[in-house]
Amino acid sequence: METTKKVTVETTIQAPVEKVWEFWTEPTHIKKWNSASDDWHTPIAENDLRVGGEFRSRMEAKDGSFGFDFGGIYDEVKNYEVIAYTLGDGRKVKITFKGKEDTTEVIETFDAEETNPVEFQQQGWQAILDNFKKYAETNI
Repeated sequence: METTKKVTVETTIQAPVEKVWEFWTEPTHIKKWNSASDDWHTPIAENDLRVGGEFRSRMEAKDGSFGFDFGGIYDEVKNYEVIAYTLGDGRKVKITFKGKEDTTEVIETFDAEETNPVEFQQQGWQAILDNFKKYAETNI
């Protein structure tokens, strides 16, 4: 039996957990931070944040050369603490939010896919998380 490689990315955001949660989960905010670089964007984001609820976003290169859909179904939602979901391809993702005073630690662990090198996946997810940190800290 093959074991799926787990990958973790994390950051600490200078914002209270309630704001971090809002920025992470509200589609109007997701569209503004959900990209790994400035030449990408997320024109579509939908989110039904509840166990069994679905989410979907569309990430595209701004020049229109490439794009893909990203989505799944929520397995666990504990406000201001945990979001866990299963992606459309069956991989699992868990995000933990640890609020302490005016900072929030965000730890995201995901099952690596088998197409791209693990290091590449980790860099991409970390870049998106870093973009989220920048957005959250700029908009509190």
